[in-house]
Amino acid sequence: MSKIRVAVIGCGAISKHRHIPEYAANPNVELVAFVDIIKDRAEHYASQYGAKAYTDYNEMLKAEKPDAVSVCTPNALHATVSIAAANAGAHVLVEKPMATSEAEGLAMIEAARNNNVYLMVGHNQRLMPPHAKAKEILQTGRLGKVITFRTSFGHPGPEGWSVDGRDSWFFRKEEAIMGAMGDLGVHKSDLIRWLLDDEVVDIAAFVGTIHKEGTDVDDNATCVVRMQSGVIGTLVASWTYYKGGDNSTVLWCENGVMKIGTHPDDQVIVELRNGSVEKYKVGAMATNEKQTTSGVIDEFVNCLVTNTPPSISGEEGLKSLKVILAAFESQDTKKVISL
Repeated sequence: MSKIRVAVIGCGAISKHRHIPEYAANPNVELVAFVDIIKDRAEHYASQYGAKAYTDYNEMLKAEKPDAVSVCTPNALHATVSIAAANAGAHVLVEKPMATSEAEGLAMIEAARNNNVYLMVGHNQRLMPPHAKAKEILQTGRLGKVITFRTSFGHPGPEGWSVDGRDSWFFRKEEAIMGAMGDLGVHKSDLIRWLLDDEVVDIAAFVGTIHKEGTDVDDNATCVVRMQSGVIGTLVASWTYYKGGDNSTVLWCENGVMKIGTHPDDQVIVELRNGSVEKYKVGAMATNEKQTTSGVIDEFVNCLVTNTPPSISGEEGLKSLKVILAAFESQDTKKVISL
C-alpha cells in the first residue's frame, strides 16, 4: 500500500514531542511537508525527514496536496487552517481545543463533511492506558453507579513546555483565546464525558488569572458540573501546580471508589466497600516531563488506513469544547449555565 502523505502545520512543542516523532515511527506514513511562520523551524524538520518547508499553509496545500495534515497552530488558527485543509481534500487531525467558538467548530465539521474527509481532535486522554483500563472496569458494573467525581489537570504552566518559553503564544490572548481551560480543562471535559458515557448538562465555574503575571489568559479554573444522569462532580484546570503536575480522576461509586492517576506505580486503584483493594499497573500517562506515545497519531493513521471514521470526531470535540465555553460564560455571568 502507498504511504499516507502527511503535512504538519505548526512546528512548536506539541509537534516536536508528539506529532512528528509519532508519524515518523508509523510505517504507513511519509512526512512530506512542515509549515511554520518561523521558517527555520519548518526547515529543521524538513531536512531531518526529507520533506519540504513552508511558511504559508495555503501555499503548501496547493503545492503538496497532502493526504492528511496535523494542525498544531495557536488555538485562534485551528478553525481557519483545518477548513482550508479540508477544502484542499486533506484529512485533518487538529489539536485541542478544536476551535475557539461553537460556530468555528460547526464550520470545521461541515467542511470535513462537504469534502468527504475525516476530522479528528487530539483528545489523547481517552487513549491513555489508565483511562482505558478505568473505562473497562466501569463497564463491568462491579462498582455500580458512579455517584460523584473529581477530575483535575494541572502543571506549572506552558513556559516550561513551549518552545518559546515565557514568550509563548499560550500567554497572548489574541492567539490563545483561552488559557488553562483550553489547554487542560477541555481534556478533562472530554475525558469525563467519555469515561462516564454521559453528557454535561449544567456547569458553574470560577475561571481567572490568579498568578501568571503579564497575561490575561486564565491560569486556573474550578468547575462544578452536573451530568445528564444526575452525577455531580468537579473539574479543575491549573497552570500553577508548581510542585508538579496532576492528571487524576477519582470516581465515588455505589460499591466503592476508583482512583485513576493518583499513585505513581499503581495507575488505577479500586477500593471496594467489602474491604478488597485492586491495583493495576497499566502504564503511566504522558506528561510534559516524561513523554510517552500519546496514541493519537496511530489512531488517526489507523482510521485512514482502514477507512474508519474517527471515534474522537469533530462532533465529539465540539461537545467537549462547549463545556469549556459554558464555563467561561458562567464566570462572566456569575450564573449556572445549562448546555
